[in-house]
Amino acid sequence: MRRFRFGLTARIVAVLVVLGVAVFPLYWMLVTALSSNGDLFAEQPRLTPDLGRFGVFVEALAEGKAAGWLLNSLVIAVGTMVLSVGLGIPLGYALSRFSFRGKAVLTVVLLFTQMLPEALMVVPLFALFRRFDLLDSLTGLVLVNSAFVLPIVALILKGAIDGIPRELEEAARADGGRPFTVLTRINVPLIAPSIAATAVIAFFHAWNEYVFAVTFIFDPELQPASVGIANFIGELGTPIQTVMAVAFLFTLPAVAFYLLAQKYVVSGMTAGAVKG
Repeated sequence: MRRFRFGLTARIVAVLVVLGVAVFPLYWMLVTALSSNGDLFAEQPRLTPDLGRFGVFVEALAEGKAAGWLLNSLVIAVGTMVLSVGLGIPLGYALSRFSFRGKAVLTVVLLFTQMLPEALMVVPLFALFRRFDLLDSLTGLVLVNSAFVLPIVALILKGAIDGIPRELEEAARADGGRPFTVLTRINVPLIAPSIAATAVIAFFHAWNEYVFAVTFIFDPELQPASVGIANFIGELGTPIQTVMAVAFLFTLPAVAFYLLAQKYVVSGMTAGAVKG
């Protein structure tokens, strides 16, 4: 009994330590945003937020372009998530269920794309975007982010579909179900956890992306928050409280989205790893 209590206590302490390490950066951003200049440069740092200074968040949203940046980030992230998952489901299904020439090569190519750094593709993509008039366009960022995240989405969903017995699809076809109906009525509900996991991956990839956004977007009104926050850094001074306030607001939607979908992430990733 004593050993059981000790083990339970140790697990609780470990969970609290991990939770503290994960939450502390977000908490420190809040403390910094709500601190005065005197507190920031004092010998003893302030460890608790000054709740009377919440006006810094209102000022950051009202005076600057922070609200527009956050909205742009949301549009890009949601667009990338919808497009990559929407294309990844049929692609993963084709890789899992159909046999065609070059299937193994295509799978290896999809895996190889994850080894390419984004910076390596900036120059050719810039020329391509200029030719098709996709510079200074949120649509262009959605397309390029979807192209980079689609392979991993398709491979995860392929693994999840591999774990579904083929007999279920054969029974549906025997009842007159067409391939698209089988996919949407049989496979999609069964791989819902994996779809949720890939949606989280796609959302976070686009939400945090910086290289393409800073290269392909010139209009400050169209910049996402990941680029806009860097604009606060000036040559003569940087409004630290404003930067931390916007960074805190930039972090919250991503954290909230993950908390809503986190129960599907582990099960979805595990389901996608059952078979290769």
